[in-house]
Amino acid sequence: MAGDAGRLPAMGPVYAFFRRWRDHGLVKEFHDRLRARVREKLGRDAEPTAGMIDSQSVKADAVVGADSRGFDGGKQINGRKRHVVVDTLGLLLGVMVTAADVGDRTAAQVLLEQVADAHHRLALVWADGGYTGSLVEYCLAALALVVSIVKRSDDQKGFVVLPKRWIVERLFAHLMRTRRLARDYERRTTSAEAMIYWSMTLLMTRRLARPRPQRG
Repeated sequence: MAGDAGRLPAMGPVYAFFRRWRDHGLVKEFHDRLRARVREKLGRDAEPTAGMIDSQSVKADAVVGADSRGFDGGKQINGRKRHVVVDTLGLLLGVMVTAADVGDRTAAQVLLEQVADAHHRLALVWADGGYTGSLVEYCLAALALVVSIVKRSDDQKGFVVLPKRWIVERLFAHLMRTRRLARDYERRTTSAEAMIYWSMTLLMTRRLARPRPQRG
């Protein structure tokens, strides 16, 4: 409505605020502090010991340049890919946005190095069959991190909920419900990553605002 639009802040100052927080790592720092609060509220240690890794390919808007855009042949998507690591509660531990044609194992090596460096208690990460191969040996030798592959049985047909995998799929579902993340609208991959952290920040603030259930 026109009246409401008159009270909205100008785009320039809002973007300048977002850019400062993005470039100085403040978006991630704020997000990570909230994640620790959510874990502690649920009776968990602030730092996780296990997690899951997966990727999600999304279509890219016209503003996304060829230098960070690619075609995912498996998903038939022209755009970008979101590589994420989550804890067992489905909370985000790390994200890296790449062109959609970047292989999962290639991106996972970089992302898992970052996550393992930030979360020293992390010892186990579940992954799907796309992460088999040299990545498993590399993570064990270089990062002291066990990557456990969760595979579906050869005799299973159709959609199957695999152990642990549904947790990271729930995060992807949340991202797609965030209008700004239904496709990638960001010129820079760092902005795309910051938007994902903001989306999860909103989710966690709602969880923290909920009153604790009363025990009978």
